[in-house]
Amino acid sequence: MIASTKIPFLSLAFVLLTSAAAPAVEPQEWVDTNMASLVKTYQWLHSHPEVSYEEKETANKLAQFWKKSGYDVTKNVGGYGVVGMLRNGEGPTLMLRCDMDALPVTEQTPLPFASTKTIELNGGIKTGVMHACGHDVHMTNLIGVAQYLAEHVSLWSGTLMLVGQPAEERGGGAKAMLRDGIFERFAKPDYALAIHVCSKTPSGLVSVLPGFALANVDSVDITVKGRGGHGSAPHTTSDPIVQAASLVMSLQTIVSREVKPIEPAVLTVGSIHGGTKHNVIGDECRLQITVRTYSDEVRQQVLAAIQRQAKAVAVLYDAPQPSIHIGEGTPSLENDEQLAARMRQVFEDTIGEDNVICDEPSMGGEDFSRYGKAGIPILLYRVGSVEKLRLDRFANMQLPPPSLHSSTYYPDIDLTLRTGIQTMTAAALDLLKKPST
Repeated sequence: MIASTKIPFLSLAFVLLTSAAAPAVEPQEWVDTNMASLVKTYQWLHSHPEVSYEEKETANKLAQFWKKSGYDVTKNVGGYGVVGMLRNGEGPTLMLRCDMDALPVTEQTPLPFASTKTIELNGGIKTGVMHACGHDVHMTNLIGVAQYLAEHVSLWSGTLMLVGQPAEERGGGAKAMLRDGIFERFAKPDYALAIHVCSKTPSGLVSVLPGFALANVDSVDITVKGRGGHGSAPHTTSDPIVQAASLVMSLQTIVSREVKPIEPAVLTVGSIHGGTKHNVIGDECRLQITVRTYSDEVRQQVLAAIQRQAKAVAVLYDAPQPSIHIGEGTPSLENDEQLAARMRQVFEDTIGEDNVICDEPSMGGEDFSRYGKAGIPILLYRVGSVEKLRLDRFANMQLPPPSLHSSTYYPDIDLTLRTGIQTMTAAALDLLKKPST
């Protein structure tokens, strides 16, 4: 049940005491002083990954840090979600979000603190667990930003809302927190910011993109139905593998011949399984498809075309109709254009114009988009995470650097954290600027 009472906030006395106890220092100087402890925190988070919907210890660790910094913390919001609140006078509410979950990937990095954790997936498959997408960086970054802002309440006015979100990799964490009434129970933000590390951008740089940045992500499962029999007598059967092969080729024409050429769309058949033996024609063949689009109109157009073509192939081969399941996907992420322009200027003033680059759209997905769909101006910006010297070595070897989700990806943490904390802190101080007197 969603609580109807307001969450208690820090008292004014506490704010004044905190302000008096910590004279203002520049974020860069503060990061220099605190880098050793931040790196230690990062190493712990990296060594203790938890997959989606199982982030219990990670959430406890995040809550522990935010409580220590003086935030009013609530756990178990939409699963293992964590919310930290700090009210500091009149002004807007700013939401800063990090994601907490790791991936079922066996780590193969040279790090001395590499994850050795293993789990068993459904079906009995054993795998390692790793923060291959950089969520350990995102959490450490927000721990640092939260601590700095709590120690420097004299520099800003308004309400800070910290969100540690579960299950981003499964696309369900933001939805669960929204369903649990995060904006009704705590506050509806005026702005929301998040970072994402980038494996191909040098550390020390950030990239900002107004408008569409990430795609709608939908999963389609199709089971093609047939009539099995002996492989030597195909005329007595209705071969589902032949149907599936025909369908795979037919599906390729949806993007190339039905979607307007200037509208981005990707359709990939990522998995196809059918049959059991050389001389047996089975009864069914299963396909798994990922669909990536930006606009809602194209999203519905492509999904409808997949269903139409799957049913048409069954008619063509005089076979039973297929079963089709469309999994509810992640909506496209559209950065607020005014917020992106404002933050770009803040970042240029903070780390230098040459260190702020223009991002390019991606067909990947991110459920931070759901907060934007809920009516909040959002910005997810990218933080470079691999030092240029290491990127140059890959280029000299004519090899791409390890991508996110790779078992060999790891960030150069020092400069990555410095850049993330400085830019996000500067963003918060600008958006929560004290009114002129």
